[in-house]
Amino acid sequence: MRTALFAMVWLWLAAPALADDRAINHLVAEYEAYSLKDDPFAAGQQGDLAALARLPDVTPAADQARIAALSTFKHNLAAIPVTGLSDAARLNHDFLAWTLDRRLAGLTFDEARMPFNSDGGFHQTLNYVATTTPIRTMAEAKAWISRLRALPKFYADNIANARRGIATGFTQPESTNRQVLDRARAQAAAVVETDPLMIPLTHLPASIADAEDLRHEALSVITDQVRPAQRAFVTFLEREYLPVGRPTLGIRSLPGGEAYYTWLVADHTTTDLTPDQIHQIGLAEVARIRKEMDGVIAETGFKGDFRAFQAYLRGDPQFYATSREDLLEKASRIAKRIDNELPSWFATLPRLTYGVRPVPADIEETYTTGRYFGGSPEQGVSGGYMVNTSKLDQRPLYELPALTLHEAVPGHHLQIALGQELQSVPNFRRNADITAFTEGWGLYSEKLGGEMGIYRNAYERFGRLSYEMWRACRLVADTGLHWKGWSLDQARACFADNTALSPLNIEVELARYVSWPGQALAYKIGEMKIVALRQTAKAALGDKFDIRRFHDAVLLAGPLPLSLLEQRVNRWIDGEKAR
Repeated sequence: MRTALFAMVWLWLAAPALADDRAINHLVAEYEAYSLKDDPFAAGQQGDLAALARLPDVTPAADQARIAALSTFKHNLAAIPVTGLSDAARLNHDFLAWTLDRRLAGLTFDEARMPFNSDGGFHQTLNYVATTTPIRTMAEAKAWISRLRALPKFYADNIANARRGIATGFTQPESTNRQVLDRARAQAAAVVETDPLMIPLTHLPASIADAEDLRHEALSVITDQVRPAQRAFVTFLEREYLPVGRPTLGIRSLPGGEAYYTWLVADHTTTDLTPDQIHQIGLAEVARIRKEMDGVIAETGFKGDFRAFQAYLRGDPQFYATSREDLLEKASRIAKRIDNELPSWFATLPRLTYGVRPVPADIEETYTTGRYFGGSPEQGVSGGYMVNTSKLDQRPLYELPALTLHEAVPGHHLQIALGQELQSVPNFRRNADITAFTEGWGLYSEKLGGEMGIYRNAYERFGRLSYEMWRACRLVADTGLHWKGWSLDQARACFADNTALSPLNIEVELARYVSWPGQALAYKIGEMKIVALRQTAKAALGDKFDIRRFHDAVLLAGPLPLSLLEQRVNRWIDGEKAR
């Protein structure tokens, strides 16, 4: 099967290439094969049956092997001259260089020492994978059960990594640890028959004759092997981890924390902006957006100050769904309204569809308002626009259009599905996790929704601005917490004073920023770059500017670091001028 996978990643080389491209093409293919071998989740999604039975190796020995392999790739890449490469090969070269530097830096900081945060962690990884793992054959079912058998070692290895974090003072704060503990306790005590790990085996095709035996085997593995591992994790948190959580919220306070946060900022934003510069950008954006929000409030005719308007929005029943199903139906209706407009704004649309689904019940209580779960064209799994249907009084409808634009289309589903379907782009680029691009595109999509006519009234436009303000406040709060030593109250003030976010959402988000430093910075920085590139293109092209072709230029090379995205758009502008 690995030979077949290697052949698949080599297919993109079949088109005529310049002779000078061959060295980089060969190195990229080698890196592709290495990455698939090292990542059983990615390889399994592409049909590798052996990978479907494995979990990632997270031991220090495995990380040392990764450092050696990636360093060799970096050395070999440096030996390839860039002069004379085609544009496509040069982009592969530059992207691979950026990827290798990024992965090596992450390994150098030994991030495995902190294997969970308030948003998730190793103990929930396979639950997510279960939702996108279809089983059509006996071999696939057996592979899934083998993955379940591998979970106890996966737990033990991650706990060992967390113990190394304790020994080196690299831990999460107490507030995060209590959230993780609550979730771990619930997981360890859950009813086995309805465990998310059973999802792939719930509806097996009729061609699998021994379906009940397979389910019984899986239940036994979860009961006898997985549950003890989960209980051991609870015990570890209670007795070892919780008592030694870091005393401060900011990651800068940890040993090596200043260098680590500086790198996190660069990694998540893919820029060379400093934490102080990002903080100032955030303050400027907060002031700009607040002025727009005040204008929209005036449009509604509301009499009162901003805080009174917040109270009105949070308290009036007209702004809230009456049931879980009502919220899902409203989200679905908005999604179809957006679908109807897409061809006018996008020249290329993905073939893969998406569904509107509730956030799984086992995680909804402490989960974000919405999320996107990626699909798999190879496995026949659609994308998932996940809507949190718990606590309906905290899920205002005036925010729902912006949420849908971001998580479904033209946001994450459109961008990610298009990337998955690209034929001329190597796999490591199609599936790259570049937060500034993916989340920047999601936030840009919320703004684009205004041009598309998706926001039907001033309240929904206010909801969109509230969401943009949310991302601007992230720049202020994340750098405040992790760089300037802010308290949670100081970070909370920006959201409480300037957005219509519900109190619950604010608290969930603050917990996320504390435990996942730097990630929240990528949204606004990425969106601002895409908006700036569009303005540059429009100014340069005038009447020749075509928004559908511009979106192709942004999306059809897959996710890119912002510097490489800028280079690509600039080349596209030059090409458009010559048309």
